[in-house]
Amino acid sequence: MTSTTIRSELRFILNGQDIVLNDVAPDQTLLDWLRLSRSLKGTKEGCAEGDCGACTVLVGRLMPAGSLLYESVNACIRFLGSLDGCHVVTVEHLASSDEHLHPVQQAMVDFHGSQCGFCTPGFVMSLYGLWMQTPNPTDQQIETALQGNLCRCTGYEPILRAARAISNYGGTQNDPLLVERDTIIARLKALADGARVEIGEGRNRLIVPANLDDFASVLEASPTATVVAGSTDVGLWVTKHMRDITPVIFIAGLQELKSIAVKDRVITIGAGVTYSEAVATLSEHIPALGPLITRIGGQQVRNMGTIGGNIANGSPIGDTPPALIALNASLTLRKGSVRRTIALEDFFIAYGKQDRQPGEFVAAVHIPVPAADEKFAVYKVTKRRDEDITATLGAFRLALAADGTVAEIRIAYGGMAATPKRAFAVEKALLGQPWNEAAVEAAMEKYAEDYAPLTDMRATAEYRALAAKNLLLRFYLETTSSVASAQVSRYEAA
Repeated sequence: MTSTTIRSELRFILNGQDIVLNDVAPDQTLLDWLRLSRSLKGTKEGCAEGDCGACTVLVGRLMPAGSLLYESVNACIRFLGSLDGCHVVTVEHLASSDEHLHPVQQAMVDFHGSQCGFCTPGFVMSLYGLWMQTPNPTDQQIETALQGNLCRCTGYEPILRAARAISNYGGTQNDPLLVERDTIIARLKALADGARVEIGEGRNRLIVPANLDDFASVLEASPTATVVAGSTDVGLWVTKHMRDITPVIFIAGLQELKSIAVKDRVITIGAGVTYSEAVATLSEHIPALGPLITRIGGQQVRNMGTIGGNIANGSPIGDTPPALIALNASLTLRKGSVRRTIALEDFFIAYGKQDRQPGEFVAAVHIPVPAADEKFAVYKVTKRRDEDITATLGAFRLALAADGTVAEIRIAYGGMAATPKRAFAVEKALLGQPWNEAAVEAAMEKYAEDYAPLTDMRATAEYRALAAKNLLLRFYLETTSSVASAQVSRYEAA
């Protein structure tokens, strides 16, 4: 393995200023740095857990083809160490030299989209990110972009009216980020020196690997380090649980982990692919997965969080593992130069324990596409539809024989056990049986053999047990009714 150049400073662009930092704590958040070190108070702290959107900023990053993509992110859970080679844009950068408000800001003023004003900068930045990519968005696109922004004053309708009217105040051709884009691209390319970043000593280290091979080498040498991709979970370990996560290895910038390929009816997704990057491919080939992803957090979380991270974290209420287990997905794990592939369902051993050796990491997930005659659906139960954590989630894949009996069925749940888990007893009860209501109702009695759910703040054990049974019944009804073809590919709150 070739030697790697090591740089002891973090380099990125903040608004229009080049930033060079050689004293950065591994767990320092972008929000704290903006407010405490740069006095940029437009970025607010509301929840410190990526829920309310008051801290929303844009982060621009170079794409492989050389273009520049800006995405809304939560500064409260985004670590400073993840920003090497990026362009951070705060609400202050929207100001024009002639002191006129930006079209997004002016629309918010004229349509009374702000009352107390605390959340307003976050809404402005989320709408700014949407407007740059889609100057005339649909209502659905506006609502999706604002899933991660909460306001207790306006009732949202004034904000939606403002969002619809932004382009009436000026076109994107005069937008600061468009006018300066070529310059920013050149500056970011100049920062991309191919070096590894190392700041600090001993446990108090921050490491940004130079490439995938370098990451494998670094993690093998420091197997107890915390690997951070999107930080949508790890951020809360710091802001809410005050956990020591040092040393930290930041991998969000590793392009080798961002590949998406479809071959022989298998979708292979690199572990660093974000939800936002994966949604188009998954929606095209497995329609039920698209709407599932749009209910994971808000847009800011989807722009940061990765599918590989959701798997590696091992949470029993992670949204993607049950669906991927039902699809018979597999994982490629890597340690140093050695790779191995295992079934995703075998990766989860017990609560907080996965089949991952010290120094090993999730490199990719491989997702088989269901056959045309198979049925697949996912149902998520939450207290509110958008931006809420799962109470229980059921995923179902069904193949019927020519005589209408169940030839194959895979059922997996989240929120029902210490890990994402298949319903083996229920599957066994259905296998070979006619796909009818009597067989389904008989199989529902087997749920008690598969799961003993807990009671917590999201649901009681009794509620989870009943909901799990009803999700199977719903799947049966949707696959046998006259509207099955429309319903089974959809994903809605149960």
